[in-house]
Amino acid sequence: MSATQLMPSNDRVSIELGEDGIAQVRLTRGDKMNALDPEMFERIIEAGAILQAAKGLRVVVLSGEGPAFCAGLDTSSFARTPSHDEPTLTERTYGNSNKFQQVATQWRKLPVPVIAALHGVCFGGGLQIASGADIRIAHPDTRMAIMELKWGLVPDMGGYALWRGLVRDDVLRELVYTNREFSGAEAKGLGLTTYVDDDPHARATAIAADIANRNPHAIRGAKRLSAAMIEGDADSILMEESVEQAAIMRTKNQMEAVMAGMQKRLPKFDDV
Repeated sequence: MSATQLMPSNDRVSIELGEDGIAQVRLTRGDKMNALDPEMFERIIEAGAILQAAKGLRVVVLSGEGPAFCAGLDTSSFARTPSHDEPTLTERTYGNSNKFQQVATQWRKLPVPVIAALHGVCFGGGLQIASGADIRIAHPDTRMAIMELKWGLVPDMGGYALWRGLVRDDVLRELVYTNREFSGAEAKGLGLTTYVDDDPHARATAIAADIANRNPHAIRGAKRLSAAMIEGDADSILMEESVEQAAIMRTKNQMEAVMAGMQKRLPKFDDV
């Protein structure tokens, strides 16, 4: 199956969009364990913008090349002096986020599901980027940690907003306060990963293929409802369900889902 290069590998991030609607997004700074330097922040945000505008996109698989998913902040960045025209952390330069939060929160803002495949190391900002995904698949030996307290900082890349509903409050506090390391296998019990698999990328791609064969309008509506479930009260959630369903019922794609199911064949959907 052919793929279109939406963002060629440029030593930071690459995007390939297949004919099946699956985008393979890879962090490509493998020689540095995909650590986050200023250029990496810029390229990840650029990738998010490209995906927002991509036609025929149905699902994203997010992974890292080399020995790690992402080792977190490049420690050489600690010595960098911010420029005078650089926005402050409290300025909202990307909707509800600053630049450093956007690299993690943008995955929740994408209209399609995002599946992160984790291996090697997933520390600090890397874990917060992974937490922005809808689903996370980790190799059991993946080394993971909420690292910021090690450097005398608090988690500030969107983690607290993204961990709601994933991690029990007292468990999250312990992980933040101690910055202790845990494995991909333990992460599943903690709520930070969905599945553990010896080949996380293959498992993520298999789930993506399943999602890509669903009505793309309904999948996007379901993702919007997932966000509303976390952020809204019962009354607003009930109304959102009704609004989404009314917009989908009896549409061409919805009827195609019915016919394909009855005829036991693969559906042929019109893309968004």
